[in-house]
Amino acid sequence: MANLILFVVDASWSMAVSERMQATKGAIMSLLTDAYQRRDRVGLIVFQKDRAQVVLPPTNSVVLAKTALANIPVGGKTPLSAGLLLSYETIKREKSLHPDVQPLIILLTDGAGNVSLGNKSPQEEAGMIADQIRHEKIRTVTINMEHAAFDQGLASKLAEALGGPCYTLAQLKAETLLETVRTEIDLMTR
Repeated sequence: MANLILFVVDASWSMAVSERMQATKGAIMSLLTDAYQRRDRVGLIVFQKDRAQVVLPPTNSVVLAKTALANIPVGGKTPLSAGLLLSYETIKREKSLHPDVQPLIILLTDGAGNVSLGNKSPQEEAGMIADQIRHEKIRTVTINMEHAAFDQGLASKLAEALGGPCYTLAQLKAETLLETVRTEIDLMTR
């Protein structure tokens, strides 16, 4: 059974972006090495400014990943809904191509969206898409990237709507993220 680990990363200015990106890149490269041996695939979606984009389509190619990870755009607003919707659509497409795939979304965010796709508030819209993801039984792990002093509980609220755990990692290091993801993958394969 193949796993698909989809990283969905907030690349807005709302958090310490460069530190978060380094941790994410390190984890993705380590997971790709694992994935290559386990026939898993890894993808990366980044959301910032007014849109979300697939920076790394699901792959087990370490070469493709290195190329994609080299130039991740950062800055701007936080289109959380767009990031969630694109991850949902990416997984639905992958499941139609590979029906036996076990998807896992790793969402790195502070949970504070400020750009809507439609006419609902950004938080309400993100919550609705999160409910849809949970309804489809897509496993998620939310990593709260908000500094503890400023945390309004938005990431944990979002994790609740997604139906998955929320981890708060003040000093996120690639190894910590990697260990967290490996634990979740092990739980999936039981």
